[in-house]
Amino acid sequence: MYYAQLLFPDFSLILIGYLLCRHTALNRPVWQAVEALVYFFLFPVLLFQSIVRTPLDLGAASSLMGAGLALGSAGIALAYALPHLPWIGPRLPPRDHAAAAQVAFRFNSFIGLALAERLLGAQGLQLIAVLIGVCVPLFNVGAVWPMARHADTGFLREVVRNPLIIATATGLVANLLGFRIPEWAAPTLGRIGASSIALGLMTAGAGMQITSLGSNRTLSVEVLGIRHLLSPLVAWALARAFHLGGPETTILLTFSALPTASSCYVLAARMGYNGPYVAGLVTLSTVLGMLSLPFALGLLR
Repeated sequence: MYYAQLLFPDFSLILIGYLLCRHTALNRPVWQAVEALVYFFLFPVLLFQSIVRTPLDLGAASSLMGAGLALGSAGIALAYALPHLPWIGPRLPPRDHAAAAQVAFRFNSFIGLALAERLLGAQGLQLIAVLIGVCVPLFNVGAVWPMARHADTGFLREVVRNPLIIATATGLVANLLGFRIPEWAAPTLGRIGASSIALGLMTAGAGMQITSLGSNRTLSVEVLGIRHLLSPLVAWALARAFHLGGPETTILLTFSALPTASSCYVLAARMGYNGPYVAGLVTLSTVLGMLSLPFALGLLR
């Protein structure tokens, strides 16, 4: 109950974004522009500021990176293995599986950053920023690979140009070089970061689409089961295996249970796959996050 109450303000902003987009003049085109602003400017500034704010503990950070990469690799392996399962695999449409596999391991960075700050403040933001930086390239490659034969652009170029990766990489280099944000710039950057979290959560709600998932019910249950049930359990085991401290374990468990990335729909549609089906999975994953996050954090006890 404690964690559910703690997460309520953030999920209420998601609901507000959904209602504003569906029932007011602030419709989808408005939120697409807001999402671009958050993704290409506000969030990169927040990531950079979070990483350089305090000196980085390389020992703890390296263990967290290793656990994050292991968690991501496990999610990708589980998603890729679905067509090869006995009895279940032959029932999965190959193209729908190629488009939906990414839902099992990708994550919504908007929600992740908001929850990390709520749970652990500045330290939480720094830790999840490190996870985002090391996992986004792996997840992007894992998402594109099953659909690669229909891709018209190279995924390596997209990974290198990703603004979240650029912000994380520059922040890590600046931190290790001893750079600190000047005092006169800190208030402005702090307000940018605060606005990015609120707007990011509302854009996650605005992007939700209610579509029929009945035609691929088995596949839907499998990919969402990996995302919201198996992933937190794997994260709990990895936290013990890597001997993570309390803050690092909290962030890894939070990271493991996040709703999937809203951009899953964009990627599937752009590459010629079943975009509406993936949009429905993204929406259902966002709703399930309200259950899986308290479940994952409850494993701390």
